[in-house]
Amino acid sequence: MSIVRLAGPLLEELRAERLTYGEVGQSLCDDLPAGYKWVRASKVLGSGQMCFEAAARKVMTWEMHSGAGLDVAASSARAEVDAVAVMRLSIGPIGVSAPCRVVRVVDEPNAQGFAYGTLAGHPESGEESFVVTMSEDGQVMATIVAFSRPVTNLARLSGPLGRFVQSRSTAAYLRALSS
Repeated sequence: MSIVRLAGPLLEELRAERLTYGEVGQSLCDDLPAGYKWVRASKVLGSGQMCFEAAARKVMTWEMHSGAGLDVAASSARAEVDAVAVMRLSIGPIGVSAPCRVVRVVDEPNAQGFAYGTLAGHPESGEESFVVTMSEDGQVMATIVAFSRPVTNLARLSGPLGRFVQSRSTAAYLRALSS
């Protein structure tokens, strides 16, 4: 899939949008907010500094999203606070766009990643975080945490199918980090 630079009127429109939920930054906390469905998944990616740096680069440059089969249009080449992005999942001529804003960045020697929240036009309301860590013994782990609830009628009607798509997306993100 592709990663392109988001510019022009759409970029300005997205920058003006407010987040569609109030629990900003909670996907990076142990306690997730009530009233949402949650996803928490982790995968060991390997070990060592090179593995950690490669996985962190994939997360921070949107490569993980692209590698999971999404088209990405982002306002910046790297995830940074207030960057906006539109992820698009397409199946043939049909597609769903999901605009988001980066709300937190994790930038520590042994932890890299970010959280983004939903903007108007996203089929769901909530937040998702993507963090790669390296333990003291060198084990590299990716963790994805999300909380969301449907906003659009289509998302509400999708029920179990929506949860299936979220689960498949999470698994695809983790696979993209493993390659």
